[in-house]
Amino acid sequence: MGLGDIADGLSRSVENVGGAVSGAFFEPVIRLGVTGLSRAGKTVFITSLVANLLDRGRMPQLAAAAEGRILTAYLQPQPDDTVPRFDYETHLAALTSDAPHWPESTRAVSQLRLSLRVRPAGLLAGLQGPRTVHLDIVDYPGEWLLDLELLDLSYAEWVAKVFARLEGRAEADGYRAALEAVDGAARFDEGTARGLSREFAAYLRDAREAGYSDCTPGRFLLPGEMEGSPVLTFAPIPEPERTGRGSLWREMERRYEAYKARVVKPFFRDHFSRIDRQIVLVDALGAIHSGPPAMEDLRRAMADILGAFRPGRNAFLSRLFLGRRVEKILFAATKADHLHHRQHGRLTAIMEAMLREARNRADFAGARTEAMAVAALRATVEETLSHGGRELDCVRGTLLDGGRQAAFYPGELPEDPQRLLGPARQGAEAWLDDDYQVMRFAPARLRLKPGEGPPHIRLDKAAQFLIGDRL
Repeated sequence: MGLGDIADGLSRSVENVGGAVSGAFFEPVIRLGVTGLSRAGKTVFITSLVANLLDRGRMPQLAAAAEGRILTAYLQPQPDDTVPRFDYETHLAALTSDAPHWPESTRAVSQLRLSLRVRPAGLLAGLQGPRTVHLDIVDYPGEWLLDLELLDLSYAEWVAKVFARLEGRAEADGYRAALEAVDGAARFDEGTARGLSREFAAYLRDAREAGYSDCTPGRFLLPGEMEGSPVLTFAPIPEPERTGRGSLWREMERRYEAYKARVVKPFFRDHFSRIDRQIVLVDALGAIHSGPPAMEDLRRAMADILGAFRPGRNAFLSRLFLGRRVEKILFAATKADHLHHRQHGRLTAIMEAMLREARNRADFAGARTEAMAVAALRATVEETLSHGGRELDCVRGTLLDGGRQAAFYPGELPEDPQRLLGPARQGAEAWLDDDYQVMRFAPARLRLKPGEGPPHIRLDKAAQFLIGDRL
């Protein structure tokens, strides 16, 4: 262990002890991490959660709200001056305007502090007055969380995993063609490296569009200020028999290791290691629509995410956490409003089955985990229509493309989740007897009464699981 590791460990230990003392004797702070996989609606979730905590008329399953113990809630300046603020006001305006539209996705880490003045419950109610609980919401891209797996992999091991994933994916055709002219033993050439990294980044974008979840390295999709830098100018290439100094393979390997040291580790050190509670938003319906390969990829991604909260496996994380751990992790299938409520239980069962398998695969123990189906902002209404002698449970909303009102029947999810997970695990290319559809809806115009936040599905239940015990 180097001096830098020791210093990091000591500073983290002092910070954790200080945080525990502050939380116990002064104003407790809950750091809630919010991340999402492939267009799961992270920005909308945070915006609606904050709006519904400020105006709690639609939060009956949040016990402190239902019991009237949250006296007031208000936004405050965030405590970290170096992290961009989550632009809550702009995002809420997009959802509540006369011409509502989905807000722009955030592309980096951001933060927001919401403070709640809460009256204690139970035996403490008569002994203590109200106290202030701070909720620090940390918003970060799900692609960055999946990068944690890279810390355990050498460049050669990562290359082998990537090539295994590329098999059978049409989205990788362009990258496979680019590799045909590559000799890893040849002398390194910057133009070759740039061309390969561009082709690989294009494959990752296409794979994400196709519904795949595990698209690492995450910064290739969200490069920000690092775009074009050597730390993002590498790609997986076949390993040659000999890898001499100055070869393409050796430089790709060096840049991969630099990515881990300069990009992945600082993110986990500065942000991830301080999270108390975590929600991972998942577009499970999108994965089902995309087919068995995308479904299996999502299952593997969930297992990798659970591995991220198991620091004992990795020496870097063990030093980083120093006894601190995330207490609760919620995997939430979003866009539940795209299904009639009679199918919500089936969607939840599918998420629970994937979480169970992911937990077993990751050999995970520690934090309490749960799965549920939610819609942070309800964009549809339900109706039942007759068609071909059948009664179909549909949802109706405004189509994102074209702006017209339409009723939509997405198909019937199976009662047994293994009807989906089994074929996905066995490598099926398509569902045998079912056709699951996905429709993109625009947000509906909102007419909110005083004291009401935006309409949702189970956002209050999600909040109760994540922070209810601390209120």
